[in-house]
Amino acid sequence: MDIKTASSLHRLRLVSAPEAVSFLLLLVCSVLKRTTDFNAVPVMGAVHGLLFVLYVIFWLDAWRRTKWSLGTAALYFALSVLPAGGFFAERKLKREAEDEIIASRARREGKVSA
Repeated sequence: MDIKTASSLHRLRLVSAPEAVSFLLLLVCSVLKRTTDFNAVPVMGAVHGLLFVLYVIFWLDAWRRTKWSLGTAALYFALSVLPAGGFFAERKLKREAEDEIIASRARREGKVSA
């Protein structure tokens, strides 16, 4: 994996959890808006919208660079629209990065030919 691909996956990983948190907070704010006088929906909506747009941009970049299958790309997109999906995406991306590091070290040490 080259540095640009690793960077694109890292960016996607970095925005996954905050996007999920903002989505959950937006849901809480929506409930509070309807049950109390508290209305933070405009602020949380803007924050979540920005993070979601960043997630989609980083997702497209990662898909282009990693050449994921359509199924893998669809999974990461679906995780972005589920309330806690960003947490699962971050965990899965972290696991993939760790596996790639292990494989890279094995190739460098000559234990695996690839």
